[in-house]
Amino acid sequence: MKPLEGLLVLEFAQFMAAPTAGLKLADLGARVIKIERPVKGEGGRQIAIKNLFVDGDSLVFHTINRNKESYAADLKNPEDLERVKKLIAQADVMTHNFRPGVMEKIGLDYEQAIKINPKLVYGIVTGYGNKGPWANKPGQDLLIQSLSGLTWLSGTSNHGPTPFGLATADMICGHHLTQGILAALIKRAKTQKSVLVEVSLLESILDLQFEVITSFLNDGNKLPQRGSENGTAHAYLSAPYGIYQTKDAYLALAMGNLLFIGETLGIDLSAYKHKESWFTEKDQITQLLANRIQEESTSYWTDLLNSKGIWCSPIFNYQELLSHEAYQVLGFDQELDLPNGEILKGTRSPIQINGEKLYSRKAAPKAGAETELINQQFNLI
Repeated sequence: MKPLEGLLVLEFAQFMAAPTAGLKLADLGARVIKIERPVKGEGGRQIAIKNLFVDGDSLVFHTINRNKESYAADLKNPEDLERVKKLIAQADVMTHNFRPGVMEKIGLDYEQAIKINPKLVYGIVTGYGNKGPWANKPGQDLLIQSLSGLTWLSGTSNHGPTPFGLATADMICGHHLTQGILAALIKRAKTQKSVLVEVSLLESILDLQFEVITSFLNDGNKLPQRGSENGTAHAYLSAPYGIYQTKDAYLALAMGNLLFIGETLGIDLSAYKHKESWFTEKDQITQLLANRIQEESTSYWTDLLNSKGIWCSPIFNYQELLSHEAYQVLGFDQELDLPNGEILKGTRSPIQINGEKLYSRKAAPKAGAETELINQQFNLI
Protein backbone atom coordinates (compact mmCIF):
# COMPACT_ATOMS: atom_id res chain seq x y z
CA MET A 1 0.00 0.00 0.00
CA LYS A 2 1.37 3.40 -1.00
CA PRO A 3 1.42 6.08 1.72
CA LEU A 4 -1.19 8.41 0.17
CA GLU A 5 -3.73 5.77 -0.91
CA GLY A 6 -7.26 6.91 -0.07
CA LEU A 7 -6.40 10.59 -0.56
CA LEU A 8 -8.44 12.47 -3.19
CA VAL A 9 -6.75 15.37 -4.99
CA LEU A 10 -8.56 17.68 -7.44
CA GLU A 11 -6.21 19.42 -9.85
CA PHE A 12 -7.60 22.63 -11.40
CA ALA A 13 -4.25 23.27 -13.03
CA GLN A 14 -2.46 23.35 -16.35
CA PHE A 15 1.00 23.36 -17.89
CA MET A 16 3.77 22.32 -15.46
CA ALA A 17 4.20 23.63 -11.90
CA ALA A 18 0.96 22.58 -10.16
CA PRO A 19 0.57 19.41 -12.31
CA THR A 20 4.09 18.41 -11.22
CA ALA A 21 2.84 18.44 -7.62
CA GLY A 22 -0.13 16.33 -8.69
CA LEU A 23 2.24 13.85 -10.30
CA LYS A 24 4.28 13.51 -7.09
CA LEU A 25 1.13 12.98 -5.02
CA ALA A 26 -0.18 10.42 -7.52
CA ASP A 27 3.11 8.52 -7.45
CA LEU A 28 2.77 8.31 -3.67
CA GLY A 29 -0.68 6.75 -4.02
CA ALA A 30 -3.17 9.64 -4.08
CA ARG A 31 -6.08 9.58 -6.51
CA VAL A 32 -5.52 12.69 -8.61
CA ILE A 33 -8.37 13.94 -10.80
CA LYS A 34 -7.70 16.70 -13.30
CA ILE A 35 -10.65 19.07 -13.76
CA GLU A 36 -10.41 20.03 -17.44
CA ARG A 37 -12.33 21.84 -20.15
CA PRO A 38 -14.55 19.52 -22.17
CA VAL A 39 -13.02 18.19 -25.42
CA LYS A 40 -9.79 20.23 -25.49
CA GLY A 41 -8.73 19.70 -21.90
CA GLU A 42 -6.04 21.80 -20.27
CA GLY A 43 -3.67 23.99 -22.29
CA GLY A 44 -0.64 21.86 -21.48
CA ARG A 45 -1.90 19.15 -23.81
CA GLN A 46 -0.71 21.27 -26.75
CA ILE A 47 2.53 22.68 -25.28
CA ALA A 48 5.28 20.48 -26.68
CA ILE A 49 9.02 20.19 -26.32
CA LYS A 50 10.84 19.26 -29.53
CA ASN A 51 7.36 19.19 -31.16
CA LEU A 52 6.78 15.67 -29.86
CA PHE A 53 3.17 14.48 -29.62
CA VAL A 54 1.86 11.08 -28.54
CA ASP A 55 -1.73 9.93 -29.13
CA GLY A 56 -2.89 13.50 -29.77
CA ASP A 57 -1.28 15.14 -26.73
CA SER A 58 2.19 16.55 -26.19
CA LEU A 59 4.84 14.21 -24.84
CA VAL A 60 5.53 16.57 -21.95
CA PHE A 61 1.83 16.45 -20.99
CA HIS A 62 2.10 12.66 -20.76
CA THR A 63 5.25 13.03 -18.68
CA ILE A 64 3.64 15.29 -16.05
CA ASN A 65 0.15 13.78 -16.01
CA ARG A 66 0.70 10.06 -15.89
CA ASN A 67 -1.17 8.17 -13.19
CA LYS A 68 -4.06 10.70 -13.11
CA GLU A 69 -7.73 10.79 -14.14
CA SER A 70 -9.60 13.47 -16.08
CA TYR A 71 -13.02 14.97 -15.34
CA ALA A 72 -14.50 17.29 -17.98
CA ALA A 73 -16.36 20.34 -16.68
CA ASP A 74 -17.19 23.78 -18.00
CA LEU A 75 -16.86 25.89 -14.87
CA LYS A 76 -18.99 28.62 -16.47
CA ASN A 77 -21.86 26.16 -16.79
CA PRO A 78 -23.97 26.18 -13.58
CA GLU A 79 -24.76 22.46 -13.78
CA ASP A 80 -21.12 21.48 -14.29
CA LEU A 81 -20.03 23.84 -11.54
CA GLU A 82 -22.53 22.34 -9.12
CA ARG A 83 -21.20 18.84 -9.83
CA VAL A 84 -17.65 20.07 -9.28
CA LYS A 85 -18.67 21.58 -5.94
CA LYS A 86 -20.10 18.20 -4.89
CA LEU A 87 -16.74 16.68 -5.79
CA ILE A 88 -14.87 19.33 -3.78
CA ALA A 89 -17.02 18.46 -0.77
CA GLN A 90 -15.51 14.95 -0.85
CA ALA A 91 -11.91 15.87 -1.65
CA ASP A 92 -8.86 16.12 0.58
CA VAL A 93 -6.77 18.45 -1.57
CA MET A 94 -7.51 21.00 -4.30
CA THR A 95 -4.87 22.81 -6.37
CA HIS A 96 -4.90 25.48 -9.06
CA ASN A 97 -2.51 27.84 -10.84
CA PHE A 98 -4.88 30.45 -12.26
CA ARG A 99 -3.96 34.11 -12.14
CA PRO A 100 -5.15 36.09 -9.11
CA GLY A 101 -8.89 36.78 -9.32
CA VAL A 102 -9.89 33.95 -11.67
CA MET A 103 -11.11 31.49 -9.05
CA GLU A 104 -12.84 34.31 -7.18
CA LYS A 105 -14.96 35.00 -10.29
CA ILE A 106 -15.86 31.34 -10.60
CA GLY A 107 -16.65 31.08 -6.90
CA LEU A 108 -14.04 28.45 -6.12
CA ASP A 109 -11.44 30.55 -4.32
CA TYR A 110 -10.19 29.41 -0.92
CA GLU A 111 -12.83 31.25 1.12
CA GLN A 112 -15.66 29.78 -0.97
CA ALA A 113 -14.11 26.30 -1.23
CA ILE A 114 -13.77 25.82 2.53
CA LYS A 115 -17.46 26.67 2.94
CA ILE A 116 -18.06 23.60 0.76
CA ASN A 117 -15.41 21.52 2.57
CA PRO A 118 -14.11 22.90 5.90
CA LYS A 119 -11.27 20.34 6.01
CA LEU A 120 -9.93 21.02 2.51
CA VAL A 121 -6.21 21.51 1.89
CA TYR A 122 -6.14 24.23 -0.79
CA GLY A 123 -2.96 24.74 -2.83
CA ILE A 124 -2.27 27.74 -5.07
CA VAL A 125 0.58 28.37 -7.52
CA THR A 126 1.15 31.92 -8.79
CA GLY A 127 3.92 33.43 -10.87
CA TYR A 128 4.96 36.22 -8.55
CA GLY A 129 2.58 36.12 -5.56
CA ASN A 130 -0.79 37.81 -5.19
CA LYS A 131 0.42 41.37 -4.66
CA GLY A 132 2.82 43.83 -6.25
CA PRO A 133 3.50 45.12 -9.75
CA TRP A 134 4.14 41.65 -11.17
CA ALA A 135 1.07 39.92 -9.73
CA ASN A 136 -0.67 39.63 -13.12
CA LYS A 137 2.47 39.11 -15.19
CA PRO A 138 2.61 35.77 -17.06
CA GLY A 139 4.27 33.17 -14.86
CA GLN A 140 6.38 31.57 -17.57
CA ASP A 141 9.58 29.70 -16.70
CA LEU A 142 12.05 31.60 -18.91
CA LEU A 143 10.67 34.93 -17.70
CA ILE A 144 11.03 33.80 -14.08
CA GLN A 145 14.61 32.63 -14.66
CA SER A 146 15.44 35.94 -16.33
CA LEU A 147 13.96 38.12 -13.58
CA SER A 148 15.32 36.11 -10.67
CA GLY A 149 19.05 36.47 -11.32
CA LEU A 150 19.41 32.77 -12.15
CA THR A 151 20.61 33.36 -15.71
CA TRP A 152 23.76 35.05 -14.35
CA LEU A 153 24.83 31.82 -12.65
CA SER A 154 25.15 29.59 -15.72
CA GLY A 155 27.71 29.83 -18.50
CA THR A 156 31.03 31.58 -18.03
CA SER A 157 32.22 35.17 -17.70
CA ASN A 158 32.54 35.60 -21.48
CA HIS A 159 28.87 34.64 -22.03
CA GLY A 160 25.77 36.73 -21.61
CA PRO A 161 22.96 35.59 -19.33
CA THR A 162 22.37 31.86 -19.80
CA PRO A 163 19.12 30.10 -18.81
CA PHE A 164 18.98 26.52 -17.59
CA GLY A 165 18.03 24.00 -20.25
CA LEU A 166 15.07 22.91 -18.11
CA ALA A 167 11.83 24.42 -16.86
CA THR A 168 13.63 24.90 -13.56
CA ALA A 169 11.20 27.33 -11.90
CA ASP A 170 8.17 25.19 -12.76
CA MET A 171 9.72 21.98 -11.48
CA ILE A 172 11.09 23.30 -8.21
CA CYS A 173 7.82 25.14 -7.55
CA GLY A 174 5.91 21.89 -8.08
CA HIS A 175 8.12 20.22 -5.50
CA HIS A 176 7.57 23.09 -3.05
CA LEU A 177 3.81 22.79 -3.52
CA THR A 178 4.06 19.05 -2.79
CA GLN A 179 6.01 19.74 0.40
CA GLY A 180 3.47 22.33 1.50
CA ILE A 181 0.53 20.01 0.82
CA LEU A 182 2.08 17.13 2.75
CA ALA A 183 2.80 19.43 5.70
CA ALA A 184 -0.76 20.80 5.50
CA LEU A 185 -2.21 17.29 5.59
CA ILE A 186 -0.35 16.64 8.83
CA LYS A 187 -1.64 19.90 10.30
CA ARG A 188 -5.19 19.09 9.19
CA ALA A 189 -4.95 15.69 10.87
CA LYS A 190 -4.15 17.49 14.12
CA THR A 191 -6.64 20.36 13.87
CA GLN A 192 -9.42 18.95 11.63
CA LYS A 193 -9.40 22.32 9.86
CA SER A 194 -8.62 23.52 6.33
CA VAL A 195 -5.15 24.73 5.38
CA LEU A 196 -4.16 27.18 2.63
CA VAL A 197 -0.84 26.48 0.87
CA GLU A 198 0.59 29.17 -1.42
CA VAL A 199 3.75 29.06 -3.52
CA SER A 200 5.02 31.17 -6.41
CA LEU A 201 7.44 30.46 -9.22
CA LEU A 202 9.53 33.48 -8.28
CA GLU A 203 9.89 32.54 -4.62
CA SER A 204 10.70 28.96 -5.54
CA ILE A 205 13.49 29.94 -7.92
CA LEU A 206 14.83 32.40 -5.33
CA ASP A 207 14.84 29.63 -2.74
CA LEU A 208 16.80 27.46 -5.17
CA GLN A 209 19.45 30.20 -5.15
CA PHE A 210 19.54 30.66 -1.35
CA GLU A 211 23.23 29.77 -1.21
CA VAL A 212 24.40 32.48 -3.59
CA ILE A 213 21.81 35.07 -2.56
CA THR A 214 22.94 34.65 1.05
CA SER A 215 26.53 35.22 -0.09
CA PHE A 216 25.43 38.39 -1.90
CA LEU A 217 23.57 39.70 1.15
CA ASN A 218 26.50 39.10 3.49
CA ASP A 219 29.37 40.14 1.23
CA GLY A 220 28.70 43.81 0.63
CA ASN A 221 26.11 43.15 -2.12
CA LYS A 222 28.84 42.13 -4.57
CA LEU A 223 27.40 40.57 -7.69
CA PRO A 224 28.45 36.98 -8.44
CA GLN A 225 31.26 36.72 -10.98
CA ARG A 226 31.23 33.60 -13.12
CA GLY A 227 34.52 31.87 -13.83
CA SER A 228 36.51 32.07 -17.06
CA GLU A 229 35.98 29.65 -19.93
CA ASN A 230 38.20 27.17 -18.07
CA GLY A 231 36.72 25.50 -15.05
CA THR A 232 33.35 26.51 -13.71
CA ALA A 233 30.49 28.97 -13.87
CA HIS A 234 30.06 28.77 -10.07
CA ALA A 235 30.81 32.22 -8.79
CA TYR A 236 31.68 31.32 -5.21
CA LEU A 237 33.66 28.07 -5.33
CA SER A 238 37.44 28.04 -5.55
CA ALA A 239 39.74 26.29 -7.97
CA PRO A 240 39.88 23.51 -9.05
CA TYR A 241 36.06 23.12 -9.06
CA GLY A 242 34.82 22.84 -12.64
CA ILE A 243 34.83 21.09 -16.00
CA TYR A 244 37.94 20.77 -18.16
CA GLN A 245 38.56 19.57 -21.70
CA THR A 246 40.77 16.53 -22.00
CA LYS A 247 42.58 15.07 -25.01
CA ASP A 248 39.45 13.20 -26.09
CA ALA A 249 36.49 14.50 -24.02
CA TYR A 250 35.85 16.32 -20.73
CA LEU A 251 36.61 15.89 -17.04
CA ALA A 252 34.86 17.23 -13.93
CA LEU A 253 36.98 18.14 -10.91
CA ALA A 254 35.23 18.79 -7.59
CA MET A 255 36.58 20.28 -4.37
CA GLY A 256 39.91 19.14 -2.97
CA ASN A 257 43.36 20.14 -1.81
CA LEU A 258 44.64 22.17 -4.73
CA LEU A 259 48.33 21.58 -3.99
CA PHE A 260 47.83 17.81 -3.81
CA ILE A 261 45.80 17.86 -7.02
CA GLY A 262 48.53 19.88 -8.73
CA GLU A 263 51.15 17.43 -7.53
CA THR A 264 49.09 14.51 -8.86
CA LEU A 265 48.65 16.26 -12.22
CA GLY A 266 52.34 17.11 -12.38
CA ILE A 267 51.88 20.88 -12.02
CA ASP A 268 53.83 23.12 -9.64
CA LEU A 269 51.18 25.15 -7.82
CA SER A 270 53.39 26.18 -4.89
CA ALA A 271 52.76 29.84 -5.75
CA TYR A 272 49.18 29.27 -4.57
CA LYS A 273 49.90 27.73 -1.17
CA HIS A 274 47.50 30.09 0.60
CA LYS A 275 43.89 28.97 0.28
CA GLU A 276 42.71 32.53 -0.22
CA SER A 277 44.44 32.57 -3.61
CA TRP A 278 42.38 29.56 -4.70
CA PHE A 279 39.49 32.02 -4.78
CA THR A 280 41.19 35.29 -5.79
CA GLU A 281 43.41 33.71 -8.46
CA LYS A 282 40.88 31.18 -9.64
CA ASP A 283 41.04 32.04 -13.35
CA GLN A 284 44.85 31.80 -13.46
CA ILE A 285 44.83 28.48 -11.61
CA THR A 286 42.13 26.93 -13.76
CA GLN A 287 44.06 27.95 -16.87
CA LEU A 288 47.12 26.07 -15.60
CA LEU A 289 44.95 23.05 -14.85
CA ALA A 290 43.26 23.24 -18.25
CA ASN A 291 46.61 23.34 -20.09
CA ARG A 292 47.78 20.18 -18.34
CA ILE A 293 44.50 18.23 -18.39
CA GLN A 294 44.07 18.57 -22.16
CA GLU A 295 47.34 16.66 -22.68
CA GLU A 296 45.86 13.29 -21.64
CA SER A 297 42.60 11.38 -22.11
CA THR A 298 39.66 11.43 -19.73
CA SER A 299 40.16 7.77 -18.77
CA TYR A 300 43.84 8.45 -18.02
CA TRP A 301 42.93 11.23 -15.61
CA THR A 302 40.00 9.47 -13.94
CA ASP A 303 42.12 6.36 -13.30
CA LEU A 304 44.94 8.45 -11.84
CA LEU A 305 42.83 10.84 -9.80
CA ASN A 306 40.50 8.16 -8.44
CA SER A 307 43.52 6.14 -7.31
CA LYS A 308 44.55 9.16 -5.21
CA GLY A 309 41.09 9.72 -3.75
CA ILE A 310 40.55 12.95 -5.71
CA TRP A 311 36.92 13.65 -6.59
CA CYS A 312 36.51 13.59 -10.36
CA SER A 313 34.22 12.26 -13.05
CA PRO A 314 33.90 11.87 -16.81
CA ILE A 315 31.08 13.89 -18.44
CA PHE A 316 28.22 11.70 -19.66
CA ASN A 317 25.46 12.42 -22.14
CA TYR A 318 22.12 10.57 -21.96
CA GLN A 319 23.30 7.81 -24.29
CA GLU A 320 26.30 7.09 -22.10
CA LEU A 321 24.44 7.37 -18.82
CA LEU A 322 21.38 5.27 -19.71
CA SER A 323 23.52 2.44 -21.09
CA HIS A 324 25.73 2.36 -17.99
CA GLU A 325 25.30 -0.34 -15.35
CA ALA A 326 25.13 2.32 -12.61
CA TYR A 327 21.93 3.66 -14.20
CA GLN A 328 20.44 0.31 -15.14
CA VAL A 329 20.74 -1.07 -11.62
CA LEU A 330 18.44 1.74 -10.39
CA GLY A 331 15.47 0.36 -12.31
CA PHE A 332 14.53 3.94 -13.14
CA ASP A 333 12.86 3.21 -16.49
CA GLN A 334 9.10 2.84 -16.60
CA GLU A 335 6.62 1.94 -19.34
CA LEU A 336 3.15 3.49 -19.64
CA ASP A 337 0.17 1.90 -21.38
CA LEU A 338 -1.39 4.50 -23.70
CA PRO A 339 -5.12 4.45 -24.48
CA ASN A 340 -4.34 3.66 -28.13
CA GLY A 341 -2.49 0.48 -27.15
CA GLU A 342 1.01 1.86 -27.63
CA ILE A 343 3.74 1.86 -25.00
CA LEU A 344 5.36 5.10 -23.82
CA LYS A 345 8.77 4.95 -22.18
CA GLY A 346 9.44 7.17 -19.19
CA THR A 347 10.94 7.31 -15.73
CA ARG A 348 9.54 6.40 -12.31
CA SER A 349 9.33 8.37 -9.09
CA PRO A 350 12.76 8.68 -7.43
CA ILE A 351 11.24 7.83 -4.01
CA GLN A 352 11.32 4.37 -2.46
CA ILE A 353 8.96 3.39 0.38
CA ASN A 354 10.02 0.50 2.64
CA GLY A 355 12.47 -0.62 -0.01
CA GLU A 356 9.87 -0.62 -2.81
CA LYS A 357 10.20 1.52 -5.93
CA LEU A 358 7.08 3.44 -6.97
CA TYR A 359 5.99 2.29 -10.43
CA SER A 360 2.72 2.83 -12.28
CA ARG A 361 1.82 1.86 -15.85
CA LYS A 362 -1.16 4.28 -15.98
CA ALA A 363 -0.60 6.89 -18.69
CA ALA A 364 -2.03 10.40 -18.79
CA PRO A 365 -5.79 10.34 -19.45
CA LYS A 366 -7.68 11.61 -22.44
CA ALA A 367 -9.61 14.79 -21.64
CA GLY A 368 -12.73 13.82 -19.70
CA ALA A 369 -11.98 10.10 -19.91
CA GLU A 370 -13.25 9.31 -16.41
CA THR A 371 -16.14 11.80 -16.24
CA GLU A 372 -18.97 9.24 -16.25
CA LEU A 373 -17.14 6.96 -13.80
CA ILE A 374 -16.50 9.84 -11.38
CA ASN A 375 -20.12 11.03 -11.66
CA GLN A 376 -21.28 7.58 -10.56
CA GLN A 377 -18.66 6.95 -7.87
CA PHE A 378 -19.15 10.30 -6.14
CA ASN A 379 -22.93 10.61 -6.76
CA LEU A 380 -22.55 13.86 -8.67
CA ILE A 381 -25.67 13.43 -10.79
